[in-house]
Amino acid sequence: MSQQIDILAFGAHADDVEIGMGGTLAKYAAEGKKIVICDMTTAELSSNGTVSDRKEEALKAATILGALKRVTLDIPDRGIYITDENIGKIVKVIRTYQPKAIFAPYDQDRHPDHGNASRLVKEAFFSAGIRKFDPDISAHKAQHLYFYMINGFHKPQFVVDIEPYIQTKVESLQAYGSQFTQGVGGVATPLTEGYIEAVEARERIMGKDAGLRYAEGFFSYNPLILHQDLLGD
Repeated sequence: MSQQIDILAFGAHADDVEIGMGGTLAKYAAEGKKIVICDMTTAELSSNGTVSDRKEEALKAATILGALKRVTLDIPDRGIYITDENIGKIVKVIRTYQPKAIFAPYDQDRHPDHGNASRLVKEAFFSAGIRKFDPDISAHKAQHLYFYMINGFHKPQFVVDIEPYIQTKVESLQAYGSQFTQGVGGVATPLTEGYIEAVEARERIMGKDAGLRYAEGFFSYNPLILHQDLLGD
């Protein structure tokens, strides 16, 4: 059964969305927008934690951000490729929730899964609007497709002011105890070495560059339309 939501945010793994745009999701959720998060994989190849750990942590994080729902697909971890089957899975999610805006990872990232997830969503975004593509489910063309950063720092095309929600973002990341802390029997990874602090610092720099305290940066393949006076506040 189809629904109509405002934002559908895709990640390759649980915690991708929180890293890249947790503050933005919290901001729009607080404004009453309907948000769904979709993790493409169960992150079964994670160095730390189990699939059940990640699922429990992901649900907790989604609740902290105010998301309406979180869904997990069965695309294999390290198997996020552009195939007809994978495109079909993403298209089904898009058509089920009928979002106004779709978010996906930025394709310039050190983790190949993030770049592949970006390209897969771009393919599915287009196919979801084609009526004869899997005609058993009504076509849906989202109004916007945006991309968020996970690893690294890039000059964004636009930013969202998240100053009132930076702590909510941090709390959503802290929900992933198996990933951002090295527990007993765990191994050191880039995530356990001050990663949350680095993300917070990135958003501080992103904000400073735009005259804000904290901001998250995004990209769009299409020009943005401003709905305000260019000389206004």
